[in-house]
Amino acid sequence: MEILSNQDNDIKKAAKAIIAGALVAFPTETVYGLGADAFNPIAIARVFEAKNRPSFNPLIIHIAEFDTLPRIADISGLSEAGKEMFGLLSKQLWPGPLTLILPKQAQLPGIAAAGLDTVAVRFPSHPVAQKLIRFSTGALAAPSANPSGCLSPTRANHVSAQMGNKVDFIIDGGKTLVGLESTVLDISRETPCILRPGGISRETIEALIGTVLLENSSMAVGNEDKPSPISPGQLKSHYAPRTLLILHKPGELAGLPQAANEGRLYFSTATRHSALSLQAPAPQNQVRILSQDGCSIEAAANLFEMLHELDSLGLELIRAEEAPALGLGEAINDRLRRAAT
Repeated sequence: MEILSNQDNDIKKAAKAIIAGALVAFPTETVYGLGADAFNPIAIARVFEAKNRPSFNPLIIHIAEFDTLPRIADISGLSEAGKEMFGLLSKQLWPGPLTLILPKQAQLPGIAAAGLDTVAVRFPSHPVAQKLIRFSTGALAAPSANPSGCLSPTRANHVSAQMGNKVDFIIDGGKTLVGLESTVLDISRETPCILRPGGISRETIEALIGTVLLENSSMAVGNEDKPSPISPGQLKSHYAPRTLLILHKPGELAGLPQAANEGRLYFSTATRHSALSLQAPAPQNQVRILSQDGCSIEAAANLFEMLHELDSLGLELIRAEEAPALGLGEAINDRLRRAAT
């Protein structure tokens, strides 16, 4: 495993390696992705092996040019309403942290879409991601660069610590901006549905295309009667630290004294102060606050970073509180619920 800079020469080096079948971890605006040539089934199989990822869990295909999309997805397979929604969403929210579920193009290897007739497609906004995609094959199959089910990486050192030599190259682009995975929206069905809340809020999407459904977390894969997922991030247990995590409703932590070997993750300074008014202060190193002023965007950007920090302390338990279910709070709570399962 070799760590590269985010300069063009190193990005081109990584792109050539991808063309030859290598796996490259790279920054996006959401989290670090583990990229392979989307048209190389053997390289894609290496992604599943490196992550220990279930083969029924589809990957997201990343593009950096709209001209590449016809090689990945068949827009003609959408309904007329779906085509209109695609036009609005792609024009307003691409590039960005939005993944769309679309009818799959036959030439895309089936392993990338887990054998489904739909495919998840994203156009990232991060300049390093765009250059890597353009310098390589134009389309990368790229899940998050971490072992399946574990905390997502928002820094290059998170990737190296979790993946090691299972990755050929890591491009170090610093901390990611959004800090949460992309929102996954299925527009291949009659009524559009968010399958995974993420970096684009439901309110933003609904302002463009009207009401959308939200997949119920309790209905996610993990139930024997439920079919395989059609999107990443639908497994019940996911995004989990090694340390046991228990999730609490807002305000509940105020009434629970903090044990000596316990970490706390508060949403805001206000909720932290509420807890301090009722209990003795715990070691500061074992406490994290996602956003000092309760901003869901800042909280989302800090979520995985702070969970990585708490997870590294050798604690017995992490207690976290839910965010208000507005804006990106919906996505924050989705990740916390799955991490606590």
